[in-house]
Amino acid sequence: MDEIARLLTLLALVGGALAVWGGLFVWAFNEPRRIHKALTTALGAGPQMFLAARGRGRAIGMDEATTALAVVWDTGAWTLTYRAEELLGAELIVDRWVVACAHRGEVRRPLDQLAPPQERVRLRLLFDDPTYPDFDMDLWRPEDVGARGRFDADTALHEANRWLARLESLMRRNLGVRVGPAQVVAVAPPPLTLVRDAEAEDDAPEPRRAIS
Repeated sequence: MDEIARLLTLLALVGGALAVWGGLFVWAFNEPRRIHKALTTALGAGPQMFLAARGRGRAIGMDEATTALAVVWDTGAWTLTYRAEELLGAELIVDRWVVACAHRGEVRRPLDQLAPPQERVRLRLLFDDPTYPDFDMDLWRPEDVGARGRFDADTALHEANRWLARLESLMRRNLGVRVGPAQVVAVAPPPLTLVRDAEAEDDAPEPRRAIS
């Protein structure tokens, strides 16, 4: 009887340890948690607004205080951070067509897509970055139907269109603030000041530049 009790106790302890280990494993590799952590690290603060493509490990986030943008992929293993003035545009792609877009300094093309998507709903961001000029993420694909935690086609369209409007507002607020690496700034010369020569007080004073 004692041996049976010890065996049952041992099995209970092993089962409890496995359950705890499994829970820690799920927590550590939880996709939304890892993405949110990566965005927080990239922005230096928790993103007030973010959009994730569940099941694909991609997301974008924005810090309202600094208007900085961060993009992550590979479930947060890779991140890039951009200033608001480095955002050049955003496009909403349905199947193989750009159905709405907003580009810096241009009038926004609103969403007029009425047919339901068949292949994908994709949001694409364009940046002033020669190495990584764009970032895209598929918010919906046919294989997402019935998958837990993923957008349906209508929700994906709604979220992508809302972010398009949000990014357009960000670009409009930062219109004209981009500074190139070789910007020339005109500096006005110092004003002319009349300086009287003490040795020739009776002569008419000549205008000279004051030297500071």
